[in-house]
Amino acid sequence: MFKKKISLQEVNKYLKEKGLTIKRNYKKRSNFDIYNNLEIIFKTTLSCIIIISIFFAIPIFSDFKKKESFFSKEFKNNSKNSFDKVFENGAVAQIDEGVERKYLFDDVLMLENLPTDTVRLSAATIEQLFKDTNYNLEDVRNKKLVKPVTLSLLPNEMSMIENTTKRKELFIKIILPLIIKENNYIRLDRKKLFNILNKSKNTTKEKKWLEKKFKQYGIVNKDLSTLKIRMDEIPTSIAIAQAAKETGWGTSRFALEGNALFGQWTWSGEGIKPYDAEDNTKHKVMRFKVLQASVKAYHRNLNTHSSYKDFRSVRAELRDEGKNLDSIKLSEHLDKYAETGKKYVKILKQIINQNKLTDFDDAKLLPSSIELESLI
Repeated sequence: MFKKKISLQEVNKYLKEKGLTIKRNYKKRSNFDIYNNLEIIFKTTLSCIIIISIFFAIPIFSDFKKKESFFSKEFKNNSKNSFDKVFENGAVAQIDEGVERKYLFDDVLMLENLPTDTVRLSAATIEQLFKDTNYNLEDVRNKKLVKPVTLSLLPNEMSMIENTTKRKELFIKIILPLIIKENNYIRLDRKKLFNILNKSKNTTKEKKWLEKKFKQYGIVNKDLSTLKIRMDEIPTSIAIAQAAKETGWGTSRFALEGNALFGQWTWSGEGIKPYDAEDNTKHKVMRFKVLQASVKAYHRNLNTHSSYKDFRSVRAELRDEGKNLDSIKLSEHLDKYAETGKKYVKILKQIINQNKLTDFDDAKLLPSSIELESLI
C-alpha cells in the first residue's frame, strides 16, 4: 500500500475549509535589517565614547583656560597664588580698597633729600644739548627710542617761546625721559613681583621687598591682589597730556617755581598757594626739588588714591585681556582729577589726539644701566 504525499498547500486548503489557519511565528531577516542593526550599535557606541571624552576633557580645558587667560602676554604666573577671582563679579573694586598713607611718599621724600647740584639751564642751552645728542621727537616717533637725557628743572624762558609748536616740543622732550624712567622702575618692580609669586617658597630678602612695596602702595592687610593692581604703569601719553594741561605746557608758576608738573594738592603747609585762592583755603600745590620727584608722586597718586580706583580697574582688565593700555579709554576715568570732571577728560583726549601723544606710548628709554637695558 502506498501512502499519498500531501502538500502544504492542500493542508492549508483543508484547514481553511474547516475555519482554521496556520500562522508563521517568525520572519526571515534580510541582510538590510542586519546592516541597520549593526549601524545602530556602532553609532550608539561612538556617541557614548564621544560623550565620555567630552566630560573628561572639560575640567582639563577649563583649568587651562583660566591659567592662560588671566595673565597678560608680558607676565606669566603659575604659582600657588591664584588671582582668578580678582576680576570676577567686579572683584577689582572690592579688592582695591583702603589706603595706608603713612609711608606712601617715603621714596619720593628720599628722592627729594638726595644731594643734587641742580642748575637751571636756559632754553637755548637745552636745545643745543638735544641737538648735540641727536634727540628729536621725529626720531622717537619712528624708532621708538628716547635718549636718557634727564633734566631737573624747566627753563625759565618757557613762557617766552612764542612759537607754540617749538614750546610744546621742548616741553615733551624734557618730561618724556622722566615719565618713561618712572614707568621702567614700576615695570621692573612688577616683574620682580611675579617672579616672587612664581616661587613655592620665598627668601627673607624677597619677603622684606614685599613689605616695602606694601608700604609704598599703601596696601591694607598686605593683600597681594591689590598690590598687583596698583603696581602698574601710567600710559606715557596720559602723563604728558596731564602735565601739559596742569602747567600750560610748562609755563605755569607752579611748574617753574616748584617743579610741580601735575598740580597735586597738599594740606601739610608745604607748597605753593595759588594767587586766586580764597583766604580760608588751606590747600596748596605741592612743590618739589626736582622734576623726577613730581613724576614719581604723580604715578603714586594715580596708583593709590580712591578717586582713581575705576582707572586702575579698567587698566587691570586690559592687562587681563592681554591688551595694550589704551590711553583714550583710561583717560575717561580721570574725571575726578579736576573739578571740571567730564570737561577735563574731554580736554585730555583733545591734547592726546591733536599732538599724537600715543606715538610715545611704546617708546623705550635708551639704557643708562644694565638693569634698565633688559626693558628694551
